[in-house]
Amino acid sequence: MNVRVETEYLRWCEEAKEDEKIIEELKKLKNKEEEKRDAFYRNLAFGTGGLRGVLGAGTNRMNIYTVAKASQGLADYIKEKFDIEKRKIAVSYDSRNYSDIFAKVASEVFSANGIQVFLYDKLMPTPCLSFAVRELMCAAGVMITASHNPGKYNGYKVYGADGCQITIEAAEEIYKKIEKIDIFKEVLRSSFEKELECEKIQYISNDVYQKYLSCVLKETVRSEEELDKSLSIIYTPLNGTGLVPVTDALYKAGYQNVKIVEEQRNPDGEFPTCNYPNPEEPEAMQLGILYAEKNNADLLIATDPDCDRVGIAVKNLQGNYKLLSGNEVGVLLFDYLCKARLENNTMPKNPVLIKTIVTTDMVREIAQKYSVKVIDVLTGFKFIGEQIGLLEKSEKTESYILGFEESYGYLSGSYVRDKDAVNASLLICEMLAYYKKQGIRVIDHLEDLYVEYGHYITKLCTYQFEGEPGMKKMEKIMASLRMDMERLGEYKILKKLDYKDGIEGLPKSDVVKFILEEGNSVVVRPSGTEPKLKIYLTIRVEETEDAKQIEEELIKNLEKLFQ
Repeated sequence: MNVRVETEYLRWCEEAKEDEKIIEELKKLKNKEEEKRDAFYRNLAFGTGGLRGVLGAGTNRMNIYTVAKASQGLADYIKEKFDIEKRKIAVSYDSRNYSDIFAKVASEVFSANGIQVFLYDKLMPTPCLSFAVRELMCAAGVMITASHNPGKYNGYKVYGADGCQITIEAAEEIYKKIEKIDIFKEVLRSSFEKELECEKIQYISNDVYQKYLSCVLKETVRSEEELDKSLSIIYTPLNGTGLVPVTDALYKAGYQNVKIVEEQRNPDGEFPTCNYPNPEEPEAMQLGILYAEKNNADLLIATDPDCDRVGIAVKNLQGNYKLLSGNEVGVLLFDYLCKARLENNTMPKNPVLIKTIVTTDMVREIAQKYSVKVIDVLTGFKFIGEQIGLLEKSEKTESYILGFEESYGYLSGSYVRDKDAVNASLLICEMLAYYKKQGIRVIDHLEDLYVEYGHYITKLCTYQFEGEPGMKKMEKIMASLRMDMERLGEYKILKKLDYKDGIEGLPKSDVVKFILEEGNSVVVRPSGTEPKLKIYLTIRVEETEDAKQIEEELIKNLEKLFQ
């Protein structure tokens, strides 16, 4: 028996009386030692992504108590860093189970601590939260979401005053404050209805949303005459928050031929049509593809539950629908924006593209053609947002033309500081409408880009490591990757980049990158939000058919290190 686990479990049985589901779950855990241990062996980790975990009872779970404790820690941080008149916070939530409840609990804690709360009165996407933080001049923001995770998860993203997810330094400070708090005795909470009545909690006005939408619409780069807006579009919000803002943006921009995947139209935290409501997963796209086939659509668009990621499928020459990767969409968008800006004389004097270190280097080739500077940042869109902020401080915001990451995140404007699937969906439709007017299939244009710049094939492999043993296993694997190695299978390692101590001006991060001969590379890192190890392969080949053998060889040799 683990003493810490049993002590915490018994304490929760005594103190956690507010939520009936938690009470019932605690009873069921009584004689389930392994499940009990996983629920209580640690406090839910808090980092730059905030909190994310499985819903349920325990210190290592998402529930009203862990949310309230995190909110108290964040409130203490705000009170320490900001003067009274600047102590304001924006709160939003997605379609997940308990999201609305967690948003109210967090609001009660902030308000009880003297922090003015601005809360959306209905579920809203992550980019709308980022926008509200900036528009309402808040000290911070909280988005209740687990993004694209399975339905058993929820999370708590924290944003800074700049509308960007918090920095590593801020996360560490907030974490220290959270850890000092007794979860049952030192959290201040007020009555939501009472605080709403006296306006210490206020609902965010529709004007803020409308202003956000107008900013999205301003990101278009082509004139009406250049586009075929009869484009046939299938859209699925994957039972998340995207339905209203995405369709609002498309309709206002003149795209009327839009059909919704009905089974995935309405918000539903159970995500009944797919285990992973993630446009990166082919399973999540299957219903949409069936709709596209039935309607002979030009384009399928899918956004994840908090509407910050977007995935697409387009027709190939045979008339079948092909899913495009995040890198492929990013490459297409970047090329499209550069070409359009040059043609209509809106290319800034010193244009900048910002991407993560695991995102395809093919964009470097395109950037060189268009004289665009490329800035590499660590994995996570917050680092892209941070760079936009630095451009803003230098009064060079107009230089920013696109930020993107391979995990289906894009942003072409500086009005928010996180990836925005509403913005991206509109740009993707515009791009397809432009090529349709030209009589060009976007899939054929992608092949033309490969011919011009080389075939950059990218692959993401993930490995699941659950619970405490899984965490230790991942630590062991990362340690083994940092040992001296000269080769990965047949490929000589030309250079190893270990970001653990911070290199190339980037913050410290648990990431290892191998630069291999023949233009290939491998990046390995633990996920910051899930119990997974992620491997990113970049393979440069003359023909796409050659990539499979190289991929298998690299993965086989990496997996030997996992034994």
